[in-house]
Amino acid sequence: MFEDRSSRYTGSQELAFAGMRILFGVIWLINTILEANSAYVGRFLTSIVKRLKGQPHVVQAFLHGVIHVVTVLGPRHVAIGTVVLDGLLAISLITGFAVRPMARLGIVYSLALWVTVGGLGGPFQPGSTDPGTAIVYALVFLAVLSVPSEQRLAIGPKSQPVVGTGRIEIVRILFGLLWAFDAFWKWQPAFFEHSLSYLQQAEVGQPAWVAAYIGFFIAAIQLVGQTVFGVFAAVIETVLAASLLLKRWQEWFLPIGFLYSFGIWTTAEGWGGPYQPGSTGNRGDMLGTTNIYMVVYLYLMIAYLFERRRRKRMST
Repeated sequence: MFEDRSSRYTGSQELAFAGMRILFGVIWLINTILEANSAYVGRFLTSIVKRLKGQPHVVQAFLHGVIHVVTVLGPRHVAIGTVVLDGLLAISLITGFAVRPMARLGIVYSLALWVTVGGLGGPFQPGSTDPGTAIVYALVFLAVLSVPSEQRLAIGPKSQPVVGTGRIEIVRILFGLLWAFDAFWKWQPAFFEHSLSYLQQAEVGQPAWVAAYIGFFIAAIQLVGQTVFGVFAAVIETVLAASLLLKRWQEWFLPIGFLYSFGIWTTAEGWGGPYQPGSTGNRGDMLGTTNIYMVVYLYLMIAYLFERRRRKRMST
């Protein structure tokens, strides 16, 4: 009886995480499809050059080196290489084939994109709070690595299945630091003064239904005041960061963080759009940013749920 229950517990755990891996793979596949066009390939080097403006001198010097390497290799060849690699990562995530080595490659690749095409998420000018897109993709790849199906303890009266506990804790801490970084910039006066402009910019070029959706939130913010909204965003992101770093109030703030991320993605990021020629999503990012924050939250919520169940089973 105990072995049957433990087997069902482990099986449902593995199934939940496998579903998250496939979801991430589907998102990655959509990114790949959006990149597989001549406009994206043609503007690959330009997207790096644009990152030079407003960056610190050290970052500019680094990006100049990246531009030189890309120029020597051939911007078209490098861009096509990224599309091919993206396709391989998507296939691995969806099928589960060679997922561990590919997830490691995904971490390195995502961080490489973050420091090159993403310009380390900068420049951080007055009112800017975006830490960049690719860095959170690296976190999801780390989450994929944290839940290998073979990592479990032997089934017995005093043992329970364990799935990547140490690494998922690393994901939680790094995710908390990412939120803390974002919260720091939210507390700057420049954000309070420009918080509404992010939603107004997101309306441009969107389909009518998306523009109407964003317009509803713009009207609501205008009603309460831009500064009040800015303080609200700063407070909630500070609390989300504290919850993750301290591992407190998880049953409340993991779902709240998921819903808050969804709110940002559908408003300030306009559901990841508009998808214009040469663009792979919101302002050139891959399908936006905070939809991937939602994926991280789902990983953490699943881990928290099964951890609670494990402790409850051990206490009975």
